Amino acid sequence: MRHDYRMSEMDLGGGAAPVLRGRFLYNEPMGKHVTWRAGGAAQRVYIPADLDDLGWLVRSVPAHEDIHVVGLGSNLLVRDGGVAGVVILLHGVLKRLAIESRTHGLPPAPANIDTALVYAQAGVVAPKLARFAANHDLVGGEFWAGIPGTVGGAIAMNAGCYGSETWDKLVQVQTLDRQGQLNERLPDEYVTGYRHVALRHAREEWFIGGWFRLARGDGAASRETIKDLLKKRIATQPLNLPNAGSVFRNPPGDYAARLIESCGLKGYRVGDAQVSEKHANFIVNRGQATATDIERLIEHIENSVEAHTNVRLLREVRIIGERR
Repeated sequence: MRHDYRMSEMDLGGGAAPVLRGRFLYNEPMGKHVTWRAGGAAQRVYIPADLDDLGWLVRSVPAHEDIHVVGLGSNLLVRDGGVAGVVILLHGVLKRLAIESRTHGLPPAPANIDTALVYAQAGVVAPKLARFAANHDLVGGEFWAGIPGTVGGAIAMNAGCYGSETWDKLVQVQTLDRQGQLNERLPDEYVTGYRHVALRHAREEWFIGGWFRLARGDGAASRETIKDLLKKRIATQPLNLPNAGSVFRNPPGDYAARLIESCGLKGYRVGDAQVSEKHANFIVNRGQATATDIERLIEHIENSVEAHTNVRLLREVRIIGERR
């Protein structure tokens, strides 16, 4: 059932108020929308009807209010005190996934490699993109099967695994700015690195989709590679308990999991938050962990690793909201 919502002129800062076709949720527990299954409430959550509706919503939010865009919530912790502003949920909304033939405005394709262009919107889950590419006999995107998030999140943090990264395949991104304007940007407009993406000229924008160039190849072999990667993921990661994937970035020339394990922290608990006994760079929710438990455990790991190894781990997960 679809509901229409009209924001007040006060919400809009004056002027005519558009009819928003999505759905507002008020004081919504964010534990329902992040993979840790813990955390405080969001003042307002909005689930847009489509891209046009999302544009209306973004331009409607007063400039002094924060906007947080969330996909699967797989690298996010919302503190127990909750989060103000508007949280926008994109998973299951922006889900277009297609082969495209466009060439205008894109960097030229390699002359000696037969390639195709895949467009994926931000709400598509990364494993679906991997399977879509393989089913169309495209190779090089198998690693997305191991990323527990959406395309939007993968672009925003240059997600990767098994030796590949998202921005290795990107040729153009689509963004939405605070004025509700759609933009198309090339990779050279960004500074990208390991789990890091930033516009060279900073402004508030969110990734709406991206165009990926992949080589044509053996789709059957690609699908087998995906199966092997998924088996490896099941064997090495604690997928039976709520978690947010890798908590820390790997430091240059080393692995966060190795450093954490070397400090004897495997299995260490704060409340119901625990360093996974299967993979030390994962924190799992044993059942009733609070966001406070998880954040305290993150801080304990950082301090312990630095004290024992002189390495300060950098967080891969994002923490928002107020402490209780």
